[in-house]
Amino acid sequence: MNSEVIASYNQDKIAIATIGSHSALQIIHGARQEGFRTVLVCTQARAKLYSSFPLASPDRLIVVERFSDLLTDDVQEELLAENAILIPHGSFVEYVGAQAILDRLRVPVFGNKTVLNWETDRRKQREWLVSAGVPVPRNYPDLAAVDGPVIAKLSGAKGGAGLISAANREELQQNLDKAMIDQYTFQEYLIGTRYYPHYFYSKMRDRVEILGIDRRDETNIDELYRYREFIDGSPSYVVVGNRPLVVRESLLPQLLSDAEGLVASSQRLFPPGLIGPFCLEMVCQDNMKFVAVELSARIVAGTNLYPAGSPYSRYYFAGEMSTGRRIALEIREGLQQGRLTQIVS
Repeated sequence: MNSEVIASYNQDKIAIATIGSHSALQIIHGARQEGFRTVLVCTQARAKLYSSFPLASPDRLIVVERFSDLLTDDVQEELLAENAILIPHGSFVEYVGAQAILDRLRVPVFGNKTVLNWETDRRKQREWLVSAGVPVPRNYPDLAAVDGPVIAKLSGAKGGAGLISAANREELQQNLDKAMIDQYTFQEYLIGTRYYPHYFYSKMRDRVEILGIDRRDETNIDELYRYREFIDGSPSYVVVGNRPLVVRESLLPQLLSDAEGLVASSQRLFPPGLIGPFCLEMVCQDNMKFVAVELSARIVAGTNLYPAGSPYSRYYFAGEMSTGRRIALEIREGLQQGRLTQIVS
């Protein structure tokens, strides 16, 4: 269906669109650098913010009451009239919903929409990682099987909200939301250094690129030790910011190999597979090996650190290349090569 929509578009007036949250500034800025018109679907409360950055301000704002209004016929018709291609990100997935995007969205989306179901369903996500040969921590099939340090996770792109860590099963039981017990995944808690490498699979160039690495700042877990003696605080993992990182060069081969395996596996599991940006949440253990505890199959907020490019993107591109701009460049090359329908769904 979206191939027909793309065929109906004015190819000289393609617009790049997203919703006003998460990594929208970077997406709009990158699209403008590549010469695209830009459209932002935004709530009134955030409209002033996105109009206040001259180089990342959209050409058009579509103001809605809530982000899920993106799915209304009126908003979709406006986007179609703008020849828009939507860029999904974490807030896009969380507020609009992966299944709703698949079932009700008529506007073309950059990448393969099917991947969103594989990202948000933790069982599918693990199947994908294992199929790719990427090392993963143990999963406990249920609460009764927990026999050591554990972290409980809910499905979906929640920015760390709802994560619960515990030293053992007894401690975990005290903190779980009993009404949501069937929605948790119980995973072995790994000790190590956290890395979040940002990747991009280019269909146009048939290669996986490492565009940056970050580490997350979370509400209190990293600083909890500072005030343990004053209050009895509970660990909280809600992401509030990001820090730039580079890894030892000798560790890069595993990071690249895991990403290439993930792309190849996706092409077998849900053709045409993963297209565009993605990220692995990794823990580097004391044996210098990485284990993947989660993946994000779209642009992640950690890429916001690099609007002018990262230490890694400079090895692919001579100029500035954020992940937002990399998306726009892929769309530009798709247009130039007459292959746009291969990178949208």
